This record gives sequence, C-alpha cells and structure tokens, in this order.
Amino acid sequence: MAKSPGAEPIPALDTKSRAALERFVSRYRVTRGKGFRLRDFDPRDTAGLKSEYKPAARESLRRGVAWLAQEQEKLYAQDRWAVLLVFQAMDAAGKDGTIRHVMSGVNPQGCLVTSFKQPSAEELDHDYLWRYSRHLPGRGQIGIFNRSYYEEVLVVRTHPALLGAQKLPAQLAGKRIWKERFEDIAAHERYLARNGVLVLKFFLHLSRGEQRRRFLERLDTPEKHWKFSAADIREREHWDRYQEAYEDAIRHTAAEHAPWLVVPADNKWFTRLVVMSAIVGAIHDLRLEYPRLDDRQREALEAARAQLQARPGGKR
Repeated sequence: MAKSPGAEPIPALDTKSRAALERFVSRYRVTRGKGFRLRDFDPRDTAGLKSEYKPAARESLRRGVAWLAQEQEKLYAQDRWAVLLVFQAMDAAGKDGTIRHVMSGVNPQGCLVTSFKQPSAEELDHDYLWRYSRHLPGRGQIGIFNRSYYEEVLVVRTHPALLGAQKLPAQLAGKRIWKERFEDIAAHERYLARNGVLVLKFFLHLSRGEQRRRFLERLDTPEKHWKFSAADIREREHWDRYQEAYEDAIRHTAAEHAPWLVVPADNKWFTRLVVMSAIVGAIHDLRLEYPRLDDRQREALEAARAQLQARPGGKR
C-alpha cells in the first residue's frame, strides 16, 4: 500500500506519552464484567475537559489519524496481525460519524467497514455467527463492524419474535439461550485473539435526552431527513430494555483480550477523541514494524540496484 502523498511522519509514542494515553483511556475500558453497571458511566463525561479544548481535541484527532495511517502500512507489510473494531450504540449515538472521522486517513485497500442490517434468507439458514465471520479482517487488515454479532443479544433479545425467525430447534431456544450466546461470543473472541486478531469493542454511550435532541435536529434539518426513520421512535420506546441488554452483554463478554470501551457519546468531539486514543494505544502495543530482510534478500536488492545502475537508459 502506498503512503498518502505528503503525509507528515508522526513519531512513535514515548513512554511518558503512552502512560498519559493509558490514564485517559483506562477510565472507559472494561476488562472484567463482574460488578459492571452502566449507570456508573456518564454519557456527558469529558474527563474534565471543557468545550474550550475542542480545537486541541481536533488537532489530537488529526495527529492520531496520521499516526494510524503510518501504522496501518506496517500492519499490512508485516502481515501477522489483524484488527477488528466493533461499534455498538443506540440510534443517533454517532457511530457513522465516529468511524468516518477516526478512519479518515487509512488506506481503503487495507480497511473494510461492514454494516449489518436485517439478515437475509441465506443468513438465517446458518448459525447466527456465520454472517459476521464472513467479514472478519484478514492478516494485515483493519475490519470495522458497524453493529455486529452483539445484535444477537441486544435487538434479538429485545424483540423475541426475531429469535423465531432464526429457525432454531425449539429445544435449543429455551431460557438459557442468552447465557449460552454470551458464552459463544466470549469463546469466539478468545479464539480470534489467540489467532492474532486485536479485538476492540466500543459502546457509544448516549443519554436519552441527547438522543431526543438529535432526533429533533434531524427532523428540523432537511439535509438530515434521510437519516430519520419511524422505526427509530419505536426502538426508543424500548430504551430501558436496551440499556439492560447492553449492561448484561458487557458484563458477560468484557475481557483483557477483548475489552469494551464505554465511551461517553453526548459530546461528539470527545467521543472521537476517546475512540482514537483507545485505538492508538492498542495498536502501539502490538509493536508493529516493517519486515526485516535476511542476507539473501538484501543481496537480491543489491543485485537489482546494480542492474538498474548499469542500464541508465533503456528503451521506452
């Protein structure tokens, strides 16, 4: 993958910068579900940063995007790790905008964004993880799931009729199904981690009041009418059930190898800053580097150099 023309080189994080980044991100990271309560996380939180910090946050985001573009090239060249970024949220929490801003500098050749909508007839004829597994990133790639297999313990749990459409044998759709699905998902993510996939999961935590404000903004702005659906209002009526489902999902699937980031989403500039910071910190810890050539490969390069230098002209 070619570098972006005129890309500004961003130096690697030093020990002090990495420690500061970790202190910032750690307040939102959940790696152990026991005792997790969603109400302990404030959707309006900005870690003490005032609105005057917005220009600095935008600059930090810009530098993060440039750094990520550099690391993506190493990821692609090294061809050992894959990165999976999972985004979950209530409607209007800003998933699309966050993905667009944070990933704006990466090379599309090494990045795939998949949005999961209503399953097709073919997908319903397979196990529920099948359609998600088909879109997992390969080595050297960054995969982004805009919604994910967590819909199977969120939307499907909130709307039981959807479970019936999955054609499960009756004896397999009992009271334990949600606990069993948490176990499946946790095992799936453990398997991915053991096979070189860095898994980061982001729940953009939006308040109900801010969702209402954003819905009204969409209705008041003609350019945003396309974003609005009557289904958004119907889903809003299930707010409390969704919050319970998210809390349960995070509680059962948070792990060191597949952490959740519960990101305050009422202030978009802060949401993007936290998401970028978490990605930068996690990819930094992979210690990516370009492949090192052995003696035979270096000799081949020198032979190619000598051949090119011996024939400066050549036919057009």
